[in-house]
Amino acid sequence: MPSISHKGALMPASPIRKLTPFADQAKKQGKKIYHLNIGQPDIQTPEIMLDAVKNIDFKVWAYTASEGTETYRTKLASYYNKLNYGVSASDILVTNGGSEAITIIFQACLNPGEEVIIPEPFYANYNGFACSADIVVKPIMSYIENGFALPSIEEFEKLITEKTKAIAICNPNNPTGYLYSRKELEDLRALCLKYDLYLFSDEAYREFCYDGKEFISPMHLEGLEEHVVVFDTVSKRYSACGARLGCIVTKNKELYQVSLKFAQARLSPPSVAQIAATAAVDTPDSYFEAVSKEYTKRRDVLVAGLNAIEGVFCPNPGGAFYVVARLPIDNADKFCQWMLEEFDYQNETVMMAPATGFYSTEGAGTDEVRLAYVLNETDLKNALVCLEKALEVYPGKTSK
Repeated sequence: MPSISHKGALMPASPIRKLTPFADQAKKQGKKIYHLNIGQPDIQTPEIMLDAVKNIDFKVWAYTASEGTETYRTKLASYYNKLNYGVSASDILVTNGGSEAITIIFQACLNPGEEVIIPEPFYANYNGFACSADIVVKPIMSYIENGFALPSIEEFEKLITEKTKAIAICNPNNPTGYLYSRKELEDLRALCLKYDLYLFSDEAYREFCYDGKEFISPMHLEGLEEHVVVFDTVSKRYSACGARLGCIVTKNKELYQVSLKFAQARLSPPSVAQIAATAAVDTPDSYFEAVSKEYTKRRDVLVAGLNAIEGVFCPNPGGAFYVVARLPIDNADKFCQWMLEEFDYQNETVMMAPATGFYSTEGAGTDEVRLAYVLNETDLKNALVCLEKALEVYPGKTSK
């Protein structure tokens, strides 16, 4: 039998989706599962976006330009300029989801074997994107004790080698929900200028900042015009994950042209999604205000509920819609699978993502899980009851 590729063997499985077969089996057994494992919001997609799809009137479902339609890119530039990014349509390259944006930039900016430094825990698929691009992720540890704040610049400098080409952040962060401060971003600015590095900013959760905290993008910092690349997506902002539409935003014209060659190789981004997303830019501020209030309430319910369980610690995140919690357990992967295979409380259980998959450092996150507060308050409270009951009887419970 022909062998698979070395890259295929190295490609990591998604820690978010790998437990799905166990969840499917649990459902067949009649269990109700509270899905806190994946960032699939239950918030309704804006009507203006759905109506744009319903009212489509074309005779040929045709290719679009590889960089995306000029109509959408122009509209999207107006959205970013309300945020003071100072960009034009020619700075935006539309992609098949945020995932393709990251994959293209990894290939356009880094040669095989070169390195990108990423604070961990980080979005698990960064590992997969790096594997696809034959580049190396150099993790830098952040810690639950201080809410997963950015590591010190001194720690970053310890990791920089001649192979280091970029630093990547997700702000607000997936999986931790941490929102980086202006001071932290300015420190990264100085570091990137000192060592001539790219600064990749994954801003999928830009709209989700709580408690009046300010969102700062590297796009707001002077002197980084040739260094900054923003990854974005409509998935979370408009609760439109299935649209699979993202983009690259950069003022670096040479990088843009190189990225466009990768985009041309895959032909074009989806036309229907661009029609919907063009309309979505006109979503009223009231939509986001209501969503922010809803997520703030859910966050408060989940964080308070977790910290009320004996042996559990969960920092209060400033953004996104995730938390990482430390549990009194021996092994997060085993525990999350056990919850689906062997546990139920009143025929209900909880699906979570083991935090181990969000770390590159071997052995990190073994007592941590990521939970997404994408369910209503009643379901979150029921899920917390299930989790507390599970921890009372879990065979691998520790004394922490």
